[in-house]
Amino acid sequence: MGLLNSVSFQRLQGGIEAANQRQSVLANNVANVDTPNFKRSNVSFESILQQQELGLQSDLNARVTDRRHFQFGSNKIVPASVYSTDQTTSMNNNNNNVDVDREMALSAENQLRYNSYVGLLNSQFTMMRSVVEGR
Repeated sequence: MGLLNSVSFQRLQGGIEAANQRQSVLANNVANVDTPNFKRSNVSFESILQQQELGLQSDLNARVTDRRHFQFGSNKIVPASVYSTDQTTSMNNNNNNVDVDREMALSAENQLRYNSYVGLLNSQFTMMRSVVEGR
């Protein structure tokens, strides 16, 4: 197994990809604020990751390299995103449900998540570099 193929790197990569996709979806929502019958979309990543971390999905098993190992946890990689569209609400008379203030707040939250994922990834690279260089 390569250093960059670990579950933590793949989850961080999934988080970064989800944040990128979420930003595109949020921008699309804002761009269509005045489009009649447009329904806002959302990208889910963190809730799926949290379900896996808490073991709420029973189909997730740890990789076992020896028959004497216990099976626990999850090594299943979280998909980068799951799109959902909110069909149940309506904000305007034209059946559009985009609230610009909410979309901008979600965009700011997404930026913070993206920055934290990149920071974690950088710290893991720093740790690897210090191990390789022997510092």
